[in-house]
Amino acid sequence: MLPPEGLYAHLPGADVVVGAVLVPGAKAPLLISKKQMETMKPGAVMVDISIDQGGITEASRPTSIGEPCYMEGHVLMCCVPNIPGTVPDTSTKLLTEATLPYIIRLAEKGEDVLKDDTAFRTALNVYRGRCTSRSVAEALGFSYTPVDEVL
Repeated sequence: MLPPEGLYAHLPGADVVVGAVLVPGAKAPLLISKKQMETMKPGAVMVDISIDQGGITEASRPTSIGEPCYMEGHVLMCCVPNIPGTVPDTSTKLLTEATLPYIIRLAEKGEDVLKDDTAFRTALNVYRGRCTSRSVAEALGFSYTPVDEVL
């Protein structure tokens, strides 16, 4: 990812800008203001994949598959949330394939999997009534408890 200064330097010459920033458990950072978008070419396209987490531009707002685009000044905006939902059979199959090994491990080991598997501890957001994800706690204003303290 370019640092913001590098990103801003490329906006005037860009035909298409794709914003795809994910901060797990948190809102996407606001990277591009409306004023910065004014430097883009007329007819340039801004695709904000991060719209599920609030979007990366000041002008981003969720759209739909039926009406995926809108104009913001002279820039065409496309901010469709939940893009995998547009292909439900394929996305369900892929999500199932990706998560099934974890589900099987959880079914076999129960809560003990948290002691033995770093991936499970890292992915845990809430356990026994405590928020164990720092980014989720900060985003929602909850107190944070490290997972090791509740195990």
